[in-house]
Amino acid sequence: MAHTHTTDVLIVGAGPVGLSAAAELRRHGVRCRLIDRLPARLPYARAVGVQPRTLEIWDRMGLARTVLEAAVVMRGQLSYVNGREEGRIDLTLPPEVPYRFAALPQYETERLLEACVAGLDTVIERGTELLSFTQDPDGVTARLRTASGAEEELRTGYLIGCDGAHSIVRKQLGLTFEGSAFPEEYMLADVEADLSVPHGYGIRSIHRAEDGSTDDLLVCIPLPGACRYRMSMLVPPELSTQAAGRKPARGDDIAHGLEGGDGPELSHIQAVVDRLAPSPAVLSRMRWSSVFRISHRIVDSYGDGRVFVAGDAAHIHPPTGAQGMNTGIQDAGNLAWKLALVIRGQAGPTLLASYDAERRPVGEEVVGRTVRHATQGIGVDSSDPRTLMLREAQLLVSYRDGPLAGSPHGPDDAPQPGDRAPDCAGLTAPVATYPLRLLDILRDRTGHVLLLYVADPADLAKVAEVAGATGYAEVPVAVAVPVPVPVSTMADGGPVAPGRPAFEAGLQAVAVLARDAAPIAPDALGVPGYRDSAGEFARLYRPDGSTGFVVRPDGQLGARFPLDGTAAALTDYLATLSVPV
Repeated sequence: MAHTHTTDVLIVGAGPVGLSAAAELRRHGVRCRLIDRLPARLPYARAVGVQPRTLEIWDRMGLARTVLEAAVVMRGQLSYVNGREEGRIDLTLPPEVPYRFAALPQYETERLLEACVAGLDTVIERGTELLSFTQDPDGVTARLRTASGAEEELRTGYLIGCDGAHSIVRKQLGLTFEGSAFPEEYMLADVEADLSVPHGYGIRSIHRAEDGSTDDLLVCIPLPGACRYRMSMLVPPELSTQAAGRKPARGDDIAHGLEGGDGPELSHIQAVVDRLAPSPAVLSRMRWSSVFRISHRIVDSYGDGRVFVAGDAAHIHPPTGAQGMNTGIQDAGNLAWKLALVIRGQAGPTLLASYDAERRPVGEEVVGRTVRHATQGIGVDSSDPRTLMLREAQLLVSYRDGPLAGSPHGPDDAPQPGDRAPDCAGLTAPVATYPLRLLDILRDRTGHVLLLYVADPADLAKVAEVAGATGYAEVPVAVAVPVPVPVSTMADGGPVAPGRPAFEAGLQAVAVLARDAAPIAPDALGVPGYRDSAGEFARLYRPDGSTGFVVRPDGQLGARFPLDGTAAALTDYLATLSVPV
């Protein structure tokens, strides 16, 4: 066995979730190794929906532009029952939301994320499999088998299992994966079809039997490329794995994902299209096809000690609404910044418990909702189209009940700690001749950002008061909790000076001036400053006078507080992150 090598984090699985975890950890300066048992990326368009919230997360990573150039817009869905159009869902969002719904084959998503990770000096170790692991209070020892067949023992600080529905990490942790499976089997195919459908619209066409049950189904999702669709439908008896008596492809009792055996031929897909398409269509150029099964399950815990699970390793469910991959990417983003703070010595290990506390309720909600939508229809949970779309876009994910959410401040219906930090347009700077979005200002920043809304120039003194109340008496380039740390503690690439607060290097401050405030010289702020020229920040954040907001690295609000000189909410929030004295 090869000698032990040490890294900060071992990530098992190089799908969209594992790649996102690696990208975020590397952006935070954390060493990681990324392994995958497969020799190459799979050429399957499995997860194809990209939600607006995921695009916001990728924007902060600097990845959104390349995704926008590769994806196709999803404008809506046309629904048919027994050949008659029964409804039309338009995927519309409020104008302040910067991104629409999009579709991109999973292998393209992985290709773009792989390029991002490679740009951060990290390679995917293909053909490398996790055999086993043990953990102790100081780290994790993992046993790997490399592509050459050699075994290696790796010592790592933490381990993240992003290894799918049949996760070996989850199994070796002994986590339960409670749930059930749908009795139906489905076919998936990536084909070209001359469907007569408005650009950007998908199709859901069903045949309803006399007893009201659905006995035939066709779902078509547009993909990039001329007349290209990812189609799904019920499997014919001759292709059923159940009829053939085959066990799930991985040999365990979890019937979820692509099955082995013979895939459908083009003629099988064409037969369903002939029965259910709203108008005649000819299929061609089938790139791949498969039979797949659907289960709905969730773990009893997202981690144990120094080992965590994310994505399909933690939750699986129907693909209705394209929630799975996007939920997993948010799992990765939530965990990565917390691990980075702990590894850099800026936070205590107890912070990592908030990963399960925040993300498992989200997973439970997604599993329950997608099961309801798959069996009862997508509108069963809300009669309000706006709420429905915001939820499907994953813009309503909130951690208000989580351990990091501080006290609310301001109007009850305003964004509060734990909520998504809304994007907004119309921010201007003295030098630029064009307006910016808040996402433009947050892009490429890896740490927390303190947004200081200044309602009046007289309130500039309160900025200094906030700094003084948190142990840093100057107008802040960063605001910090008064927790001394040793010189050796690393933060943002350099040592923290002795006696300075532990979180100082991890919090960047930006001032947002009210639209009607009198002009202020930029050097009077002491921090980067932008004017809320369109009034969008005030409309969306609803500050109660001069107000401070902490935006977490995952784009959620960490704290909201008045600039009244006390800033207790800010101090309390940062104290939950900082290293105990």
